[in-house]
Amino acid sequence: MQIVYNNAEIDVKKGTKVCDLLEQEISKSENEVIACKFNNELKSLNYEINSDGKIELIDVTHKDGMRVYKRGLIYIIAKAFQEVYNNALITVDYQLYHSMLCEVDNMKVTEEMIEKVNKRAQEIIDQDLPIVKRFMTKEEAEKFYEKEKTLKGKLQLDLKEKKEVTLYYCENYYNYFYGVMPISTGCIKKYELLKYHDGFLIRYPSRKDPDNLPKFIECPKLLETLDEYEDVHRILGVNTLYRLNTIIKKDKIKDYILLDEALHEKKIAGIADNIAKNKDLKVVLIAGPSSSGKTTFAKRLALQLRINGLKPKTISVDNYFVERKDTPVDENGDYDFENIKAIDTNLLNNDLLKLLNGEEIKAPAFNFHTGSKEYSDQNTMKLEDDEILIMEGIHCLNDELTYLIPKKQKFKIYISCLTVLNIDYYNRISTTDSRLIRRIVRDYQFRGYSAMHTLKMWQSVNNGEAKNIFPYQEEADVMFNSSLIYELSVLKNYALPLLKEISQEEKEFSEAKRLYSMLSYFEPIEEKDVPSNSLLREFIGGSIFYKY
Repeated sequence: MQIVYNNAEIDVKKGTKVCDLLEQEISKSENEVIACKFNNELKSLNYEINSDGKIELIDVTHKDGMRVYKRGLIYIIAKAFQEVYNNALITVDYQLYHSMLCEVDNMKVTEEMIEKVNKRAQEIIDQDLPIVKRFMTKEEAEKFYEKEKTLKGKLQLDLKEKKEVTLYYCENYYNYFYGVMPISTGCIKKYELLKYHDGFLIRYPSRKDPDNLPKFIECPKLLETLDEYEDVHRILGVNTLYRLNTIIKKDKIKDYILLDEALHEKKIAGIADNIAKNKDLKVVLIAGPSSSGKTTFAKRLALQLRINGLKPKTISVDNYFVERKDTPVDENGDYDFENIKAIDTNLLNNDLLKLLNGEEIKAPAFNFHTGSKEYSDQNTMKLEDDEILIMEGIHCLNDELTYLIPKKQKFKIYISCLTVLNIDYYNRISTTDSRLIRRIVRDYQFRGYSAMHTLKMWQSVNNGEAKNIFPYQEEADVMFNSSLIYELSVLKNYALPLLKEISQEEKEFSEAKRLYSMLSYFEPIEEKDVPSNSLLREFIGGSIFYKY
């Protein structure tokens, strides 16, 4: 075979493993090499080369590399738990700051338990044990699952595209993770196991600094919001994909859709009630990361406020950009429109103060072609006693945006798609992936962008969120979880054809394939079953709140 690595051509014997071919390069790497890409497809370092192609080594500073690292770390902790506490039922719940929050469903988590498991996990890492991918035919797998009475990796049986079922073995321990795994336990260099609340944290380093663990930042409001939704879905019995698929197959999903939507409506109504009770509140500020459903949420909140006797008025932060010549630039010299200094905060605050004092203002309209604010008599505004302002924007939780407005007059809402559905007890679906899939569908449906375009700019979107939104999320007075337990079963119908269009020649292929593989495990739900006022309609169309 002829292989290209670092722009050099190498002749390779068929069947050679990547880890053997590039053993010296891997050992000399500054950061831990944990996977590779072969022709833009993410592969294990044990991948056997059977065709010509291009190889790229993936270390833990790469987003794919850190995903592999986290899978390997969870695998090791799960193995250690089974060996020390054989009957422990572990659930990987959700991600907090560079940590995975886990629970033991049938045991009380104690400091002694964590100490014993941690000791065994470190021994497993020090032994540098191989993690081996083993294959079974589907007939063999049926017998295996009948004998073992386990759900680990069982979803593979239902996937028609898969001809074989695989499990990852380390000594006698087996489990399945939906993605590439490290080839040995010694790949894990930095981690920490901590007792936390009723469960424990598996802490891991950041991609930017893989040799050190960042200081843990408490997120009590976020944790409370996640717990609230997880508790409800556990009561409903839909906390894993296996159970969701079972409900869909039994044609019982419509009841669960209505219950999920009712949960949203109840939460929005509760937020509106709290706003109406406080007579000092005059400005409602809404912020959240991309594809959280902020626009539909604001419209539904406005309806609930009207029921409470308040008339909402909106003011757009986007109309308060500074003149183009005053717009800050980023490190590449490009205009940085997400920087708070790109907003004319002085003008915005002066206008807000006038409105709150009952004065009339002439609000600007920003012309994005000329890069200037424009004024007209049609844009005059005044706030009556029974009216309340609603503002939506990435900086709305940052007090610098509304620095002249007293805190008692502001009500801040953080909204995000905080996914609480797991594939199974060890494999969670990330919040970021849920938002990305929403964005891919919406960009295609309403903006004419391909999935390729969305994937290319997604990292830039994430960088802006990390800088301007996430640091302020705990400043919110209330958090709203916009996720719906059934949404990916609807979105898959739109997303799969778009992801399939991305060819293997493109750098984005591995990400497209990862998302495609995850969505393939979802049983489909028809679009007609989604209520017309659902927040999900913001992404697929047919919403009662929009004109199309």
